[in-house]
Amino acid sequence: MFRHPVIKLKLLLNYWLTCITRKLHNNFYLYLSTLLTLLILLDASVFHVGENMRDRAFDLMVKNRIVVPKPDPDIVIVDINEASLSAMAGEYGRWPWPRQVLAEFLENIEAQQPKAVVFDILFSDPDIYNPDSDAYFNDVIATTDNTFFPLLRLAPESDHLSQITPSMIPGIKRPDTNGGEGNTGKPIAIVLPHFEAALNSAHLGTHNIYPDKDGIVREYRLWHDENGWILPSLPLAVGNFAQMNALSLPQNMLINWRGKPFTYQYATFSDVYTDMASKVKIRPADEFTNKIVIIGSTAPSLFDIKATAMAKAFPGVEILATAIDNVKHNDYLKVWRGSIPYILISLTLVWLTALAFFRNVDRDKVMTIFSGSQIGLLVLSYLAINFTHTYLDFTGPITWAVMYFSVAKIYALANARAMQRLLANDVESGKKGAAILLMPIVIDSTLPLSDSMLKKLQHNVEQTLQQTATVEILKGTQSGIWGLFTDIITVSWAYPHDNEAETAKAQQDAAQLSLKLKSLLQNIGMPNDATVRYVLHASTLNTEKPMASQWRALFAQAIIKLEMLESEQS
Repeated sequence: MFRHPVIKLKLLLNYWLTCITRKLHNNFYLYLSTLLTLLILLDASVFHVGENMRDRAFDLMVKNRIVVPKPDPDIVIVDINEASLSAMAGEYGRWPWPRQVLAEFLENIEAQQPKAVVFDILFSDPDIYNPDSDAYFNDVIATTDNTFFPLLRLAPESDHLSQITPSMIPGIKRPDTNGGEGNTGKPIAIVLPHFEAALNSAHLGTHNIYPDKDGIVREYRLWHDENGWILPSLPLAVGNFAQMNALSLPQNMLINWRGKPFTYQYATFSDVYTDMASKVKIRPADEFTNKIVIIGSTAPSLFDIKATAMAKAFPGVEILATAIDNVKHNDYLKVWRGSIPYILISLTLVWLTALAFFRNVDRDKVMTIFSGSQIGLLVLSYLAINFTHTYLDFTGPITWAVMYFSVAKIYALANARAMQRLLANDVESGKKGAAILLMPIVIDSTLPLSDSMLKKLQHNVEQTLQQTATVEILKGTQSGIWGLFTDIITVSWAYPHDNEAETAKAQQDAAQLSLKLKSLLQNIGMPNDATVRYVLHASTLNTEKPMASQWRALFAQAIIKLEMLESEQS
């Protein structure tokens, strides 16, 4: 019941698409590249989507690097792992332990003269059951000048609930004397160390870790800008203290990972603590001398495990160690991104691809060159991240190029089939079919035509034509009786059967092509003795009959006509 209207609608749609492709022809590629140019400029100035599409490609490259930087041997993590929690549970209970344990540990570590001791433990509240233990820890802290404690910056949405201003935090700087609000700054929601000695030391820094939108940690925020007040992170605070190239660093540092989890030198807390209390020492007396000692936890039960570009479960304390390592050696990954490179590379890829389609460059060559260029950019980015400290982010430009290529490829296919659609979908009232002017061109030469020469000839013929036509190749390399066919180029024009003006244009186009065939053969490198034969055969195809059988008959008639013409001439 609904079959006829549905078919008619499909035919109308196909006819409309055919008319569009025939009308636009190759200009479509320029219009498409112009549209993408506007989108690229808009994205670079407003949305910044393509400019920052680095995540997946970055993860793949950094995880599979050949040249991986070594972790600094002078950075040691003293790990409160599950083994430590279990070993010390009998005497001190489960976590958190009395602060006396950490006080004794710090006191013994300091005797070895480490470069810095960094706690990745937030001491936010007093131990109300062990006030003497807290007092002891505070006294030990006061005797040190190289111990660092974390701050926890809470969500800015909670700032209105806080009474702490940046000016109240020791060590926080305000380089812009005109910034901020008043002399103290706006209140910020932040958790400070409970211990007075830790605050007075001014060795404070945030240890916040901010994942990307997909939950993966790739960057480390080295400082917060609190209305003109600079709130440093622990890596930046340690770097400034030890003068380890910690100046002029970016706010968000792309982490240069040292490898998979547990790459750094680790020492189990309970083992070190037990050895320090023992009369007979097993561990070296200078184990932590001139080292940056980070005290933190990898125990899953303490919930400091993050997903990173290197692993789904990465200890937070090792992320801190890596950030300190990056600051110390100034080898964090610099991202070659920015609006200008992004725009230039994107437009270069899009317009080169557009030029290839517009000039009808051989599709196989376009595919090969396009694929090679995209792979080349990825290889260049991979080599850069291996042998330099730069990540070349080509993800956005490659995405635009692939987008253009995909649309252009679909259009090219539609354009190549425009004639078939016109013939099969002619639903205009009163028409019996479409007229076809077929021109088979036979090339005879002692030098066989290679695939590249035939494709070049096909391209040159397409460029010579003034009217829309289809140019196809029949290669004379088939087996069996088909091997009797020589190389044939077929040119076919399709036009309304009752339109005299279109008929005249097609015949004139064929006549102009016939005059240029000899020179076209010479342009592709054929010898002077190469001969070319052709014939013009016109017929009308009826859309009510099977199209394939009509085309076969039309082609056979043209070949017979060509052979008969040759017989008459000889």
